[in-house]
Amino acid sequence: MAEGLESMGVVPVKGGSWKAHMGLLLSQAFYGGYHVITKVALNVGVNQLVFCFYRDLLAFTILAPLAFFLERRTRPPITKKLLMSFFFLGLTGVFGNQLLFLIGLSYTNPTYAAAVQPTIPVFTFMFTLMMGIERLNLFSYEGLAKAGGTVICVSGAIFMVFYRGPAVIGDNEMDQVAQIKISGRGQPEPSGWLINSLLDIGLDSFQLGVVFLIGNCICMAAFLAIQAPVLKKYPANLSVTAYSFVFGVALMVIASYFMVNESTDWILTQSEILAVAYAGTIASALNYGIITWSNKILGPTLVSLYNPLQPAFSAFLSQIFLGTPIYVGSILGGSFIIAGLYIVTWASYRERQETSGVTPNGSWISEPLIHEQNEHHSGRIQGPPA
Repeated sequence: MAEGLESMGVVPVKGGSWKAHMGLLLSQAFYGGYHVITKVALNVGVNQLVFCFYRDLLAFTILAPLAFFLERRTRPPITKKLLMSFFFLGLTGVFGNQLLFLIGLSYTNPTYAAAVQPTIPVFTFMFTLMMGIERLNLFSYEGLAKAGGTVICVSGAIFMVFYRGPAVIGDNEMDQVAQIKISGRGQPEPSGWLINSLLDIGLDSFQLGVVFLIGNCICMAAFLAIQAPVLKKYPANLSVTAYSFVFGVALMVIASYFMVNESTDWILTQSEILAVAYAGTIASALNYGIITWSNKILGPTLVSLYNPLQPAFSAFLSQIFLGTPIYVGSILGGSFIIAGLYIVTWASYRERQETSGVTPNGSWISEPLIHEQNEHHSGRIQGPPA
């Protein structure tokens, strides 16, 4: 039975599940800060490709030595298939994910950019179903719980976008003044054949930003789905992350050669250097390391379900550092997100019990959320009874 679980790209790890959950929670808080910091840098006028290149180069210089020394004895030999997998991980999770996010953020705002991220679990679930990593049985309580929990999680984030309600913490007038200041700095002028083509079909700048943000979410979902089986064949977390950044940086260099025309674009201001430092060390090296390690333990579907927490953390950190008020919609939406996460985690726990041959008993509430023995997330359940 354990071999069947490992074939899905999920490796059983004892006692590591709760650490993975805590790590993912912390990573989403870091991403919330990243949304705020990078928006300030983009408003100054930093080139998106240059920003991504410096960010990923810094992350690689951190990850490569760590992977080399810490995983010398556990790192398997490289094959052509693995190199191709690393290329696609770099293409989707590093190059496409980061670049499309920054372009989308430059045409929208941090709150909206964070609010689009909850589509990642939906796309991830679709990819894992197509790849055979995930199987959904709507004839079981666990299957219904996983589907329903995902819907609740995403609905909570959507609720935060379309309903704000009265301000609970902070002053609404201060938020309006801040938005005027941000918009007063201006957005980058749309350029490039792709952007001009999208504008020609009738999209405005904000809608253009939404298109790129959705593309960012699709890339991140593909990254998580592809990474799970790769970790089965190459169970060296840091090395997988480092190799992904090797190809990501290479793609950034190639794209920059053709798309960055001004040499002055490579010169960063003090605020841009600080933003790159945060993005490279925290949002890239640390967060990608956490996500890769958690993907090995929990599986891509459960890892992606933490992305809907980004709007809540973004709103909370914006209130602390920018004075942006927290609204009723943010609190209610965050509550839905947490409830959806709990439901899916409960369903995953039940599936692990059934797959390992242990008959679950007890009520929904009395069962532990995180189990310390044989921690793994299969997401695969048996078909409906005959």
